[in-house]
Amino acid sequence: MVELTPDVVLRAYACGLFPMAERRDDPTLHWVEPELRGVIPLDAFHVPRRLARRVKSGAFELRVDSDFASVIRACAEPTPRRKETWINDQIITLYCALHERGNAHSVECWTGGRLVGGLYGVRIAGAFFGESMFSHEADASKVALVHLVERLKRGGFRLLDAQFITPHLKRFGAVEVPRARYQALLRDALAADATFYPEERYSGSAQRRLGCRAGQDTGH
Repeated sequence: MVELTPDVVLRAYACGLFPMAERRDDPTLHWVEPELRGVIPLDAFHVPRRLARRVKSGAFELRVDSDFASVIRACAEPTPRRKETWINDQIITLYCALHERGNAHSVECWTGGRLVGGLYGVRIAGAFFGESMFSHEADASKVALVHLVERLKRGGFRLLDAQFITPHLKRFGAVEVPRARYQALLRDALAADATFYPEERYSGSAQRRLGCRAGQDTGH
């Protein structure tokens, strides 16, 4: 079996696969490539009216990448609505390593100095692969999602991969696309020059496209 390293994980994402565990205490991982892929169209993202008011209220302090490790650990915790999660210790270690090298990001909601909600995902070129989210206060993860979408749009992203569709995500305009269509969207996004920090647009050469073959540059 191929050792799972950050480079291997990035090459898998660039080919349309992502790793999961069956449950939190399962030490093994397997690759997933859904026949129907959940995608949130950035140009058709819908914010319900009540949530828009919540966002404008400034109820939460929004931060980006200030405590990635706490976000992914919170996403791994079971909740009354979600008794089991797929984020095991190996996932946590791998994605924290991806964060350290600039390929995984968190969007966080804070209040009173406490982390109360957020989400995390993987970024390659103009594609963002949403992984998981959590809320310890009402609407926190939804507000984080609204912020994420605005950041991706300003940064020149072309794809927000939601992996699987849920009734929750459908409210925001998420759709399912067949595998062949997803691969076309992914190729287009991997060729894009995008940044997760549009307020600090980097200078220099554009991001290089990530290919599926081992040994190719993963970019940053």
